[in-house]
Amino acid sequence: MLLVHSSLLSFALLTIAPAPDTATTNQGFTRLFDGKTLSGWEGDQKLFRVVDGVIVAGSLKQPIPRNEFLCTRKTYENFELRLQARLRGKGNNAGIQFRSRRIPNNHEVIGYQCDMGSTSEFKNIWGWLYDESRRRTFLARPAGNKAAHLFKPNDWNELRIRCQGQRIQIWLNGVQTIDYSEPDKRINRRGVIGLQIHGGAASEASYKDIRIKELSP
Repeated sequence: MLLVHSSLLSFALLTIAPAPDTATTNQGFTRLFDGKTLSGWEGDQKLFRVVDGVIVAGSLKQPIPRNEFLCTRKTYENFELRLQARLRGKGNNAGIQFRSRRIPNNHEVIGYQCDMGSTSEFKNIWGWLYDESRRRTFLARPAGNKAAHLFKPNDWNELRIRCQGQRIQIWLNGVQTIDYSEPDKRINRRGVIGLQIHGGAASEASYKDIRIKELSP
């Protein structure tokens, strides 16, 4: 059973149940990353680089000075995004921005984030929905700790993000973790896709197989 949250002040809780994935993997999807270059993306190429067909952000040898984001040059509104992500190192925090925008003259972005890793308060936030630089809180998370077993540490994890109208859905390794309906109709639904490395202890966030399918409203 899915519980959809409509309040700005508290968490949305979702009871996790396996959801069949009937979409054909390649049908209608466009690759956002060619596996060789950062063409179509913009960001600090000292922190984001391509290694063996993978976008790698951060460093395992030195701390990350601040949050940094690699963003698409194109904006999207209604879509399904699929990719694989991996986190290594002590920092253990990153995320995938969507329906987001750059903050002028600032390294930060504002918008929704599919979170990855952990925080001082929560041990596992993979597949949670966070509002970066806006409400600065988790908008929705899985009920209890039922998503913890889905995460594969130091390995590739598949994330699927679907946005259509006010509805935002997230899947982690084939199991739905989030089904959220945005109550604030003033929030812009169009924005960039962004890959984050979080400021803090030495860590690397890696991303590959990034593909998107635009949807009707």
